[in-house]
Amino acid sequence: METIVILGSTGSIGCNALQVIKLHQDKYKVFALTANGNVDLLTEQCSEFEPQFVFALNREANQQLKKNLLALNSKTIVLDDENSLDWLASHKETNTVISAIVGAAGLKPTMAAANSGKKILLANKETLVMAGELFVKAVKQSNATLIPIDSEHNAILQVLPQSKKLNYKSNGIRKILLTASGGPFRTSTKEELKHVTPKEALRHPNWIMGKKITIDSATMMNKGLEVIEACWLFDIPASDIEVVIHPQSIIHSLVEYVDGSTLAQLGNPDMRTPIAYALSHPERIESGVLGLDLIKTKRLDFEAPDLDKFPCLGLAYKALHIGKNAPTILNAANEVAVEAFLKESITFNQIAELIEFCMDAVEPQSLDSIETVLEVDSKTRHLALSWIDCHNLTS
Repeated sequence: METIVILGSTGSIGCNALQVIKLHQDKYKVFALTANGNVDLLTEQCSEFEPQFVFALNREANQQLKKNLLALNSKTIVLDDENSLDWLASHKETNTVISAIVGAAGLKPTMAAANSGKKILLANKETLVMAGELFVKAVKQSNATLIPIDSEHNAILQVLPQSKKLNYKSNGIRKILLTASGGPFRTSTKEELKHVTPKEALRHPNWIMGKKITIDSATMMNKGLEVIEACWLFDIPASDIEVVIHPQSIIHSLVEYVDGSTLAQLGNPDMRTPIAYALSHPERIESGVLGLDLIKTKRLDFEAPDLDKFPCLGLAYKALHIGKNAPTILNAANEVAVEAFLKESITFNQIAELIEFCMDAVEPQSLDSIETVLEVDSKTRHLALSWIDCHNLTS
């Protein structure tokens, strides 16, 4: 029986993971659930899956959670220590940690899981973007297992030689092709993007996701973060990663080999597929997802990304080229920018402007510890908020 901690159980990834686990309760046991503040859903999840522990990061939500579970006579223990995430991620009774917390908040508990040698199913791409070298080093030193849940990276894993696992070198690989839907504004003009509203940006054509990742998809920053993630996951240089717009989101990514072969993983756009594969890797289990109907699909289209219209993707490649703390700065500035856009404090196009400003303003430095990473993250966030305040005063 595999015991599982889900960091971020009320988000899209967490909910989909629980749906897959529900189909295989003879194989998987939910040991702990954590979330930010969706008390009602978290209460429902505790009632159905009966984890040993649960924790809500929001203090008020955590107190309400205690009341809810007490009323249900639940045996689940509600933790209230600020270090609960790290403690659960490294708990001796935990086999597997699903890291599905959105943003930088997922870094420390995911590192705790890595340092404890856990099997990590990674959806929190920010861990690799912010601290890729440190995280990969921790995984190797503790003999942890790292399996990506992102549909694109999971697809790459599926078409790599399985004996080599997450390894680019000596596999006869020429390049990796990361597919992108293009988001809701793929056919919009640069002029039209000036007037985009949060409501419009949250209408993704193919995927149902949380607000932050949906906005990242609209700006194509999500694909930029995935390029950085792929470099660390597969030990591959950025020059050998190509982003391809594929509006149907049927091909989830491809690997081109030196003999001219290109292998792709296809499937309906449903996160239960990569989650099921990550849980059972290298075997396969039922996910609850219907098979792909090629006749109904009819066509698969591809095009190059427009970096002039979507500069965030280019900024991610720039961060990789600079190295050191640049990806950390990129991520922190983006998180602040997305939140500001959702609050309508900045425009859609100002998301990229803010990120580029921070990348140019924060001094490059090496990252030798998680504390240093968090210092850079904090410094960048303060700078980004100052930029927003300044632009709001002058507008």
